[in-house]
Amino acid sequence: MHARIAALMVTVAGITAATALPATAATVTDESGKVACTTVVNQPCAWQERDGGGFIGVAQVSAADPAQLTLVRVEIRTQQAWGSPWVTVASATTVTHGSAKAVTPRVVTKDLRMICATGGPALEAAQRVTTCTNPF
Repeated sequence: MHARIAALMVTVAGITAATALPATAATVTDESGKVACTTVVNQPCAWQERDGGGFIGVAQVSAADPAQLTLVRVEIRTQQAWGSPWVTVASATTVTHGSAKAVTPRVVTKDLRMICATGGPALEAAQRVTTCTNPF
C-alpha cells in the first residue's frame, strides 16, 4: 500500500511540475474549437484534436532561428485507473530546420489521457522543454 501511495505522489508531482512550471506554453481555444498556441520560442505547445471515433495529439515548437535544427516529440499517455502509471500509447517525432510540428496516429480509448510534448533545439538537449496538458 505504501508503494502505491508513493507511486501516486511521484505521478502527481510529475504532472504538477510539467503543467505548472513557468516554461509551459499556454493554449487557447476559440468558439470554433480551433487551438491557438501562445508563441514562446523553443517551448512546445500541445493539444488534442478529435479524429473520427478517437483523437490525435498535436505539438508544435517555434524556432528561434529558421536555420535552427528543431526537435518536437508528442505523446498520448493514458491511465487505466486512478493511481496506476501513465502509459505512452502513441507518439510522433519531427526533426527539421525552423519551426516544427508533430502529429500522433489516431487513438481510440475511454481511459484518462493527456498529451505531452518535448521540444527545442535538436542539438541542445539541455535546452529542450517538456510540457503536458491537464489529464482529461
